Amino acid sequence: MTLKVPVPSEYVFPAGALCLGVSPQIDFERRGEADNQARDKETGERVWVVRVMDLDSEAGKFGRSTEVKVKVVAAQQPVPPPSTVPGYPPAVEFEGLTLTPYVDSQRCKPGRSSGDCRSRMAYSLRATAIRPASTMPGSVAA
Repeated sequence: MTLKVPVPSEYVFPAGALCLGVSPQIDFERRGEADNQARDKETGERVWVVRVMDLDSEAGKFGRSTEVKVKVVAAQQPVPPPSTVPGYPPAVEFEGLTLTPYVDSQRCKPGRSSGDCRSRMAYSLRATAIRPASTMPGSVAA
């Protein structure tokens, strides 16, 4: 069983998030097929990847990227809202956002001792939809 923790969008992106793009998640086991888009294992719905820029000033520290990918499970491709600031990507929030913690052991190499594995705790984000941000990024809600 996979642990999925429901979290409000503003907890994950307290300073806001800008939508950089939406694309289908590719299922690499279905390469070569006309429809190789990944499907959610529980619902059978299509999986879309929404790339966002985390506007938290702390997000880029310690070598962490400010770009975050959130998987959205939906029948149709999510459409980002129009931008409210010309020349900038639209500010978005997520509906039905869940956080799934896991151990990332990609840094573990065969032959290393267990104390030198360099695995780390990580998490993935899933949502059911995107919507326009309720407040402007960087502004304080009253």
